[in-house]
Amino acid sequence: MNTLKISLKPNEKIYINGAVLRVDRKVSLELLNDVQFLLESHVLQAEDASTPLRQLYFIVQVMLMNPQDAAGARDMFRRSLPLMLASFDDEHIRGALKHIDRLVSEGHVYEALKAIRSLYPLEQLALDAERETNIEPPRLAAAGGR
Repeated sequence: MNTLKISLKPNEKIYINGAVLRVDRKVSLELLNDVQFLLESHVLQAEDASTPLRQLYFIVQVMLMNPQDAAGARDMFRRSLPLMLASFDDEHIRGALKHIDRLVSEGHVYEALKAIRSLYPLEQLALDAERETNIEPPRLAAAGGR
């Protein structure tokens, strides 16, 4: 049996199997069996899901935080993943997305979230490179009249 000890600060929240717990003082929790959990610091707000990988993270996060809606989130994940694979040229990101697909399929949602978060820096590099190639050169004023 795997045990996991988590320390929380006063007023910090943790999401465990769809339940939201807030502690009123510093506390350590020892999880004695396999549970799906998410620390408050890893919760992505909808308005912050501003890039493709952050949107994917938000979808997977719903599976963990709201098990009643997990089927709908899983369907959205299944529709989003092929589009995401097609949108990235970076083979590392594409390989990681395939691994994330396996994790979600096997019910390892927390591990999938960690894997998605680890891709944020690579995604930012890809987005920055795309912006650089799509910048139009400055336009020169037409010679002659105005």
